[in-house]
Amino acid sequence: MHSRFHSSFDALAENLRTALAPLLSDDRFPGMFTAAQAAEIKQRSGLDDDALAFALLPLAASCARTGISHFNVGAVARGVSGNLYFGANMEFPGTTMQQTVHAEQSAISHAWMRGETALVALTVNYTPCGHCRQFMNELNSGSTLRINLPGRPSATLGDYLPDAFGPRDLEITHLLMDEQSHDLHADGDALCKAAVAAANRSHTPYSHSPAGVAIAMQDGSVFTGSYAENAAFNPTLPPLQCALNVLSLSGYHYADIARAVLAEKAGATLTQWDATRATLQAIGCDKVERLVIA
Repeated sequence: MHSRFHSSFDALAENLRTALAPLLSDDRFPGMFTAAQAAEIKQRSGLDDDALAFALLPLAASCARTGISHFNVGAVARGVSGNLYFGANMEFPGTTMQQTVHAEQSAISHAWMRGETALVALTVNYTPCGHCRQFMNELNSGSTLRINLPGRPSATLGDYLPDAFGPRDLEITHLLMDEQSHDLHADGDALCKAAVAAANRSHTPYSHSPAGVAIAMQDGSVFTGSYAENAAFNPTLPPLQCALNVLSLSGYHYADIARAVLAEKAGATLTQWDATRATLQAIGCDKVERLVIA
C-alpha cells in the first residue's frame, strides 16, 4: 500500500478496511475502482453508493499535493459506468496560482481521461467553490449532476449554481466528456502520437485551440491529458495538469517522469507551450518537447 494512505486507511471501519486492503496493496493503485470492484466493496462493507463515496473521501484527500495551502481536499466522482474515481487538489510551488487543480476538477478530469462518458454524482469533503461550480457546469451531465457533502442533504449542481451561465447559453453542442475529435494527425514516436490523441479529445469550443500532453514515466507507463475549456474561461484546465493529475493519483512521483510531449495546433489562438514548460521545470522535469501540428 502506498504510504500516503496509511493513516487514513487505519481510521476506516474494519469491514471497509478488509474490503479495500487487497485493492490498495499495490503502490501503483490507480486511484479508482471499477464498477465490479465498487459492487464487491459495497457488498462486503454493507455501504450503499453514497455512503461508500463518503467513506472513501479521506483516502482521496490523502492524494492531495498541497505545497502552498497545506489544506487537503478530496473528491470522489461516480460515472454512469458505476466506476469510482478519486480526485484531490494539486498545487505547484514555483509557478502561479492559476496552475492549481481543485479536487472537483481532479476527480472529473480523472474520470474523463479514464474514458468515462458522463458523471452521476460528485462527493466532496468541503463545499465546492465558485470556480469548481462553474467548471462542473461545462459537463454533459449539466445541472442535474448530484453534489454530495458531509452533513448535508444531497443536492444538484443546479441548486449550487442557480441562474448559471454556461455553454448552452452560447449554443455549444459538444460538452465536456462528450466524445469528440479535432482530426489532428502528425508523425512521431508513440509518445508523440499519444499527445496528438489527447489533443484530439480536447474540449475547446471557445478558442478552437486543441492541445494534449503525453508523459512517459521511467517504468514505461504513459499518462495523457487533454485541454478542457470553460465558458467562464478562468476555470479552464490545461492539458498538462490533466496529465499530471492522473499520474499523481496513480501513485507516481514527479521525479519518475522521463519525458513529456505537448501537441498543439499551428496558428491556434492560444498556446500551452510556455505554461507547460514552466510548470514542468518547476517540478524538476526539463525533458519536454513541443509538437506543432499543421
